[in-house]
Amino acid sequence: MRASILLALSASTALGAISPVMAQDASGDAGDIIVTARRTEERLQDVPISITVYNQQQLNERNVVSANDLATYTPSLSANSRFGNETASFAIRGFVQEAQTAPSVAVYFADVVAARGQPSLAGANNVPSGSFMDLQNVQVLKGPQGTLFGRNTTGGAVLLVPQKPTDRLEGFVEGSIGNYDMKRGQAVLNIPLSDTFRVRLGVDRMKRDGYLRNRSGIGPDDFNDVDYVYFRGSIVGDLTPDLENYLIFTYAKSDTNGNVPRLALTNTQTIGGVPCAPGVGPTGAPITGAGALIGPLVCAQQSARFAGYGYYDVENSNPDAHLDAETWQVVNTTTLKASDTLTVKNIASYVELRQSQSANLFGDNIRFPTAGGLPFGYVNVYSDPNYDTVSQYTFTEELQLQGNTSDGKFTYQVGAYYEKSGPISRWQGTRTSIFASCTDVPALQCTDVLRNPLTGAPGGFVQNTLTRYNFENIGFYGQASYKFTDQLSLTGGIRYTIDKAEGTGSVRTFIFPAPNVSVPICGSTGAVSPQPEGCLTTLRQESKRPTWLLGLDYKPSNDLLIYAKYARGYRQGGVNPSNTLPIVWGPEKVDSFELGAKASFHGSVNGYFNISAFYNDFSDQQLQANLVPLPGNTASPSAAIVNAGKSKIQGVEVEALISPAEGLRFSGGYTYLDTELKSYSPPNFPLFQPPTPTSEIGGDLALSPRHKLTVTGSYTLPLDESVGKITFGATYTYTGTQIASADSPLGRLPATNLVNLNASWEGIAGTPIDLSLFATNVTKEKYPVYVGGTFYSAGIETLLIGQPRIYGMRLRYSFGK
Repeated sequence: MRASILLALSASTALGAISPVMAQDASGDAGDIIVTARRTEERLQDVPISITVYNQQQLNERNVVSANDLATYTPSLSANSRFGNETASFAIRGFVQEAQTAPSVAVYFADVVAARGQPSLAGANNVPSGSFMDLQNVQVLKGPQGTLFGRNTTGGAVLLVPQKPTDRLEGFVEGSIGNYDMKRGQAVLNIPLSDTFRVRLGVDRMKRDGYLRNRSGIGPDDFNDVDYVYFRGSIVGDLTPDLENYLIFTYAKSDTNGNVPRLALTNTQTIGGVPCAPGVGPTGAPITGAGALIGPLVCAQQSARFAGYGYYDVENSNPDAHLDAETWQVVNTTTLKASDTLTVKNIASYVELRQSQSANLFGDNIRFPTAGGLPFGYVNVYSDPNYDTVSQYTFTEELQLQGNTSDGKFTYQVGAYYEKSGPISRWQGTRTSIFASCTDVPALQCTDVLRNPLTGAPGGFVQNTLTRYNFENIGFYGQASYKFTDQLSLTGGIRYTIDKAEGTGSVRTFIFPAPNVSVPICGSTGAVSPQPEGCLTTLRQESKRPTWLLGLDYKPSNDLLIYAKYARGYRQGGVNPSNTLPIVWGPEKVDSFELGAKASFHGSVNGYFNISAFYNDFSDQQLQANLVPLPGNTASPSAAIVNAGKSKIQGVEVEALISPAEGLRFSGGYTYLDTELKSYSPPNFPLFQPPTPTSEIGGDLALSPRHKLTVTGSYTLPLDESVGKITFGATYTYTGTQIASADSPLGRLPATNLVNLNASWEGIAGTPIDLSLFATNVTKEKYPVYVGGTFYSAGIETLLIGQPRIYGMRLRYSFGK
């Protein structure tokens, strides 16, 4: 199947969109910002959508290297990087991607959706390392994207638009150094081989030590490090005056240590009483199962050590901790201008993603008090020795027709989208040690000395999870706008989507009746099975849904747009055959209402002011729920995705830019977000307590801060051109408190106040050399970005720690400007 897809892609005359240009002038005029939020080039101020846009210079000033960095500065945008920066997923306006669900916020590069994947932990459907290099802009679109874009989403989309080859011989070489032994090198070369054939090549290489120090002596010395190489090559060929072919190839490889949470407290600690007393659950009843064993041991052993540690000190018990990812992609796009009123476009792509991950999920590092005090991990996840953690290809094909009448009053787009995703190898897999003392988990070298605290029977085991997934997505869409007058226009769009997901899993539990002697048992049937094929479970989920949009735009002047729109959003369901209990969940939907205005102003003071108010009625919400075993059930705690929620999401967003004087600019964005989980009716899971979601009924949704404010100011000194251009800038970001997990005393993350500074000297003394300095989190604020959520299930709680102060300098040599 993959061979035929590659052949079809290479032979395709893929007809695709021309990338936009972003050229915001120093005056702060927004009229020159061009975006592709509706799959065609338009002025930002003419698009009836709430959008945040960054050009490459703004990304550099904010030192945006990863998805987390982008989320830090963008109103309404959050990121969940619980399992490492390379696996971060986006959330917009309270629409969150939980665990193995499809993205609520889709990432697009060159109009192509990010690589699919469904690993045991997290990953795929996101931004590969290095992708923020040599971009024209990044556009963050808020609200359902279910009419024009390739994959339906309820929350929004993040568009990365790469720099397109130009007709000039130009490029640059840049080097950066910074703290945590940061080193980064970038180079771009643009070559016009002829009047009709242009090539652009770019490479980005970065390394930085991790800011989390591992104090256990097991595994890597640090975590949350950076180590990637990224390459991009693009070719534009004008095949005829009306036919342009645009080919892009990218390759990204990241090899890091991943992330480890920091132990924060244990459930067994009592206030003013005897330390390490038995813990209690949310109802006040004593904790049973895993928490009855893990909590007291962590409290007695690890808590004392952490009392003398710094904020960025962690402990790891996984000797093979790592997070490696490799992605390569080909995008072939061509534009055919069939006539003055019709353009035909096709966008074809093929991408492969491989990921290998081994991690200590809960930051525990303890020894069992008997049998010589052997070390063990509560839940350590390892790569399967025979397979990748993620191994998935994705092929997409999209055909568009864009047209208009000769008088320009009626414009339209119609098209079809096809996506096929499947396994590269037979399986993707992990091996997980639970209550097991092991020297080599992948090789099943384990001495099972642990006893179940309830039954006294051997309780430690290694779980081998093998999965493979197939996805097929088909969409047919059309959208049109009609201008009743030069000021008033109506837009309507509809799409019909067919989504199919299939997953096959084999889950085997290896128990150890004797040291290093394992017996594999099927997790679904309890039968002994030496081969994974004896434990297969296959699940399927299919949904067919229409989505639509209806909008009214009014422009009383060229500098003022008032709009109102209603949209139906939809996100497909999914399957997880390797869960403790194999599960299927259905799609979710949202009815979204938005009213907004965009105003530009010129003269002695230039700038723009955009405001929007929105309301979302959210139903069949896909939520992650924690599964805690009932007394007598020896299964380990787990989680499941359930369609169990109805929510409301409402708020106001403001974006503004002003240039009150020559060289002086201020920009900012603010979001007020009011979210509420209105109802929660989960299914029953036999032998488990009622599943608890990440949010409480009547409470906020996860990763949805009520207030988020970003303000940036910059000033360029009035110097002669022979000196160069010297600019100083600062950015302040306030993020209010937000829920990570309602089922935890630390589940509400505190508010943060982050300050970044930057300075640049472009064209030093008339030379083609630029120097820039940057510092993020200059006040050294210490803050968590997520919580483990295991306070009641495992008896311990952990925090994922945000970046400390990062600083550095960049030196660039440019030519051909």
